[in-house]
Amino acid sequence: MTEYSNVTINAEANIYFDGKVTSRKITFSDGSFKTLGIMMPGDYKFATDEKELMEITAGDCEILLPEATQWQTIKGGESFYVPANSEFEIKAKTLIDYCCTYISE
Repeated sequence: MTEYSNVTINAEANIYFDGKVTSRKITFSDGSFKTLGIMMPGDYKFATDEKELMEITAGDCEILLPEATQWQTIKGGESFYVPANSEFEIKAKTLIDYCCTYISE
């Protein structure tokens, strides 16, 4: 989706890696939420509590998912899942615009 209706937006940004990664939380009327963010070029490692769907809306990156041995290339318009309670690495080759959906199981 590129547009959301009937949401609450948290104005305070989540700031990571000295400001190189930021996001804002949007909450839907059913209590589910996503974050919309920007990632500057660089190498990052993230931990997850819940399963996540990462949609790269613009930019180019490489990812190393848990238990993977090879990096995958992801470009704007593509997405990937990250298992709950895990870590993944991402190399942002360009400025990344992303949407992260948190999936309760």
